[in-house]
Amino acid sequence: MIQSMTGYGKAVVVYKGKKINVEIKSLNSKQLDLMTRIAPLYREKEMEIRQIVAEKLLRGKVEMSVWIEKDASAEATPVNTALMENYYQQLKRFADEHGLTGMDWMQTLVRMPDVLTKTEVEVLDEEEWAIARTGVEEAVQHLVDFRTQEGAALEKKFAEKIDNIEHLLASIEPYEKSRVEKIRARILDGLKQIPEAEYDKNRLEQELIYYIEKLDISEEKQRLTNHLKYFRETMADKAGQGKKLGFIAQEMGREINTTGSKSNQAEMQNIVVMMKDELEQIKEQVLNAL
Repeated sequence: MIQSMTGYGKAVVVYKGKKINVEIKSLNSKQLDLMTRIAPLYREKEMEIRQIVAEKLLRGKVEMSVWIEKDASAEATPVNTALMENYYQQLKRFADEHGLTGMDWMQTLVRMPDVLTKTEVEVLDEEEWAIARTGVEEAVQHLVDFRTQEGAALEKKFAEKIDNIEHLLASIEPYEKSRVEKIRARILDGLKQIPEAEYDKNRLEQELIYYIEKLDISEEKQRLTNHLKYFRETMADKAGQGKKLGFIAQEMGREINTTGSKSNQAEMQNIVVMMKDELEQIKEQVLNAL
């Protein structure tokens, strides 16, 4: 089944008052091009995060963000009340000794060194990382699901276009048979316009056969039919066949172009133009296939 390279996924997990957010989106790219914005606490796990993404997504221009939201109580800087009390006693004693009054004690104390300073360093423990990793995996899976849904629409579109090309190819046959007689009649009519011309009828017949054989498109039709079949078979394979579908579309284009160059009949050339239009739509969309 085809997957699209375009997708979006998001997950939110919670650990001890922390809300861990993971967001990921992808666009078309020939290779996996991953850009990450990871909360400082989880940066030591960046290689592991990249491995999770690479195993699931294969290709695409991918942007991933991991950030943390904390409860207001957890975000608040703790007050060092013991140090604050010590400052107060020293300042109060100094004020009494020097007869100082009217001090705004609270404003003065909160400005003292280290009263409102965080001293602890946050360390990532395995329990928290296990929860955060779950969020990463969930967001990536949501993106894969999105890609699969978009891929189903792509597959339906491709199948429709392949059917159209197949039907157009079959519609060439009546014109292909009639054009042999038309070519023969046109050449003979041309010779009749030159009554003094002398020619060997047997040699003329041989030249006509050679000319008609050069315009024969049987091989092109057979190869194009095989490519159409191979395109369908490839669509049914596991995800990650986008490049192969692109190569097959190129080969289909070669056969259609050769058919057009040999189609010296207006009706056949019109059909070739319609086949090219259908193929061009496939080529545009195949760039989005994983």
